[in-house]
Amino acid sequence: MTKPELLVTPTSMADILPLVDAGADAFVIGEQRYGLRLAGEFPRADVKKAIEIAHSANKKVYVAMNAIFHNEKVDELEDYVSFLKEADADAIIFGDPAVLMAVRAAAPDMPLHWNTETTVTNWYTANYWGQRGSVRAVAARELSMDELIEMKANAEVQIEVQVQGMTCMFQSKRSLLGNYFEYQGKALEIENRKQQKNMLLHDNERNNKYPIFEDENGTHIMSPNDMCIIDELQEMVEADIDSFKIDGILKTPEYIVGVTKLYRSAIDLCVEDPDQYEETKDEFLRKIEEIQPEDRKLDTGFFFKETVY
Repeated sequence: MTKPELLVTPTSMADILPLVDAGADAFVIGEQRYGLRLAGEFPRADVKKAIEIAHSANKKVYVAMNAIFHNEKVDELEDYVSFLKEADADAIIFGDPAVLMAVRAAAPDMPLHWNTETTVTNWYTANYWGQRGSVRAVAARELSMDELIEMKANAEVQIEVQVQGMTCMFQSKRSLLGNYFEYQGKALEIENRKQQKNMLLHDNERNNKYPIFEDENGTHIMSPNDMCIIDELQEMVEADIDSFKIDGILKTPEYIVGVTKLYRSAIDLCVEDPDQYEETKDEFLRKIEEIQPEDRKLDTGFFFKETVY
């Protein structure tokens, strides 16, 4: 049994050292021009500095290039890949094969993590992209625990699983909120929308509130609840799942640090003393509930229920 990596998403450079101290093993960073739904914006200078800080603490940094690229950005990809190679990034997260081609041209030895968020649903797909250069597949959030364990048993690449945070339910390249306000004659500055963290889509029928997140890649409608399986880690640890991800999108730095500390303790205990973990796992969940925002309920995502479309 190997200890899974604890992967977190900082909101800024200031988060890196506190998250190192909290027990993070690796970080996902990037800028929205190339990466989807990032917890924070990291321009090139910050990417370089974050990698330096993380490496000084023997931690890893993966840079997101998993946006959906249209023609106008394709010519930029090799240059950005070259920059990441020079900055000594540990891996590039990608979904568009255009990134794969750019990596082959500019940094053929760069490790790749295949992540489309929705299409890594079976081990054949994971291995398909492994044969094309990926060393890791990021599992779709809609998979059950049994499906994840089966995928890991047959995969020839590492498997990463999100264990905490909200998930995306809908994405459009269009700036839906901006278009709506312009239609209403109430145009919003893009900068104002970037800073807005309490935009919600109300579903009165189900009494749900869906956070709305906008970036350069468009509009993203997020899940009404936060996934949390800190008390259900043992099966995946025993199955040797490689990486557990905490997604900090639309969360405060303090919250991300607090959750990271709890998962660090839970993972360590689960690996080193499984029986003790089973006895105390409810306490880990209770501690997360204590710091959880009142308007964000916790659930177990699709780990224990069938996906219904």
